[in-house]
Amino acid sequence: MKIKNICCIGAGYVGGPTMSVLALKNPNIKVTVVDINQDRINSWNDENLGDLPIYEPGLEEIVNEARGRNLFFSTDVEKAIDEAEMIFISVNTPTKTYGKGKGMAADLKYIELCARQIAKVATTDKIVVEKSTLPVRTAQAIKDILDNTGNGVKFQILSNPEFLAEGTAVQDLLTPDRVLIGGEESEEGTIAMNSLVEIYATWIPKENILTTNVWSSELSKLVANAFLAQRVSSINAISELCEVTGADVGEVSRAIGMDSRIGPKFLKASVGFGGSCFQKDILNLVYIAKTYGLNEVADYWEQVIIMNDYQKRRFADNIVSTLYNTVSGKKITFLGWAFKKDTNDTRESAAIYVADALMNEQAEIIVYDPKVSEKRIYEDLDYLGSRSPEENRRLLKVVKDPYIASEEAHAIAILTEWDEFIEYDWKKIYDSVVKPAFVFDGRKLLDAELMSKIGFDYSSIGISKTQNK
Repeated sequence: MKIKNICCIGAGYVGGPTMSVLALKNPNIKVTVVDINQDRINSWNDENLGDLPIYEPGLEEIVNEARGRNLFFSTDVEKAIDEAEMIFISVNTPTKTYGKGKGMAADLKYIELCARQIAKVATTDKIVVEKSTLPVRTAQAIKDILDNTGNGVKFQILSNPEFLAEGTAVQDLLTPDRVLIGGEESEEGTIAMNSLVEIYATWIPKENILTTNVWSSELSKLVANAFLAQRVSSINAISELCEVTGADVGEVSRAIGMDSRIGPKFLKASVGFGGSCFQKDILNLVYIAKTYGLNEVADYWEQVIIMNDYQKRRFADNIVSTLYNTVSGKKITFLGWAFKKDTNDTRESAAIYVADALMNEQAEIIVYDPKVSEKRIYEDLDYLGSRSPEENRRLLKVVKDPYIASEEAHAIAILTEWDEFIEYDWKKIYDSVVKPAFVFDGRKLLDAELMSKIGFDYSSIGISKTQNK
C-alpha cells in the first residue's frame, strides 16, 4: 500500500521533529501535523524559525525546507484525519495523578480521545500508528474502540515507538540505531507494516528497520528507557561513594565505560535524570509488574526511581548544610532549568525539585536558562502545588543574563550542562557574589582546579571536597 497522505495528531517534542524529518525525506507524501493548541500551531507556522515551540539543533533548517512544500501544521484535526491513509498518534501520556494506578500508570485519556475522534471521522480504511510511549497492550484498546464504530471502516494498528534523546533528536531521526515497527500477525498486518517500512526505508537501511508483534514493540520502548535510567541511577549511587572515599566519579565512569560489555554511554553522574520518558516509563513498568503480581520485579525497577529522587534531594540538602544550615533569605542562582542541554524541555527536570526543596527553606532563587521561558519555569513550579503561584513568584525570579543572575548571590548551582556555562568569565562572577563564594556543580561541568584558583568554594557531584582544593 503506497501512502500519499499522513496525519500526525500531536505537535509536541515527538510529533513535530519526527514528522518534519519524515516529510523532508519523503517529498511525495503530504504530512500534516495537527494539534488543538492554537498557540503551538502558530509557533510551528511562524516565519521566524527561531520561534519554533521546540528547540532542537538542526530542526529549524529541516522545517524551513519542508514546511509549505509537503509539511503542514494545522488545528483542523478532522480534515487531516479524513484525508490521511496513515495516522500517527503522538499525544502526551503523563503518569496518572488520580484513581487506580495513581503515581505509576500512564494516563491514556488523550489516546482514547484520539481513537474516538478517528473513529468518528474516518470514512475510509486507515493505518493508525502509536507513536506515543504506551503501556503494553494499549494497541488492543485502541483497536477495540476503532472496530466498534459501526462505520464499516477497517483499521490496522501499528506500534512505532520513538527512541529519541532530546538535544540530539534530529540526528537520532536522521541516523537511528534502529526503527521498531510492531503490527498484527496477519496478512493485513503485514501489509500495513510494510507500508510504514517503505516510508522509513527512503533514508534508513532496511536492516535497521525491525518488525515485531505489537506487544514486543510496546514493551521494548519501556525496557530500553528503564535500562538507560538504571545506568544513570547506578552511577549516581556511586557518585556519593566517590565523594566520601576520595575517588573521582569521572575517572570511575571512564574506567568502567571502556569495558566493551558495559560501554561509556549514560554513565555521566549528575544531580539526577529528568525528561518525560525515563521516570514515566519505569513507573509504567513497575505498574505492569504489580498488576501481574510480580512484586519483586516491581520493587527492583522502583529502586531506580528512588535513587534518582534521592540524588536530587541530596544535592539540595548539601546546599543547605554548606550554607551554615540555613538558606532563608539567601539568594541562590540557578544556571539552567532544562532537564538537559540543547533542549527547552523541562519535564521532570532536576532543577524543579531542587528549587522546590530550597524554596521550602525560604531561599530566594534566581534562574537563568538560555532556552527556557519564564512562563514555563513558573508553570513547572505551580504544577507541583507546593505553594501558591504568588509565593512561587515571590521566592523565584527569572532573568535573561547570567551575570545579572549571579550578582550578590550566596551560592551558584549548575543544574543543566549548557556548554556556554564553561565559557563564562568566572572571575567576573566571583567578584560580584557574596563571599565565601559557593558553587555547586550538579553536572560536573566546570574545571574544579580553575574554580578553586579563582577563589570559589567549589563542590561537584562525585568528587570529594578535598579533591577540589
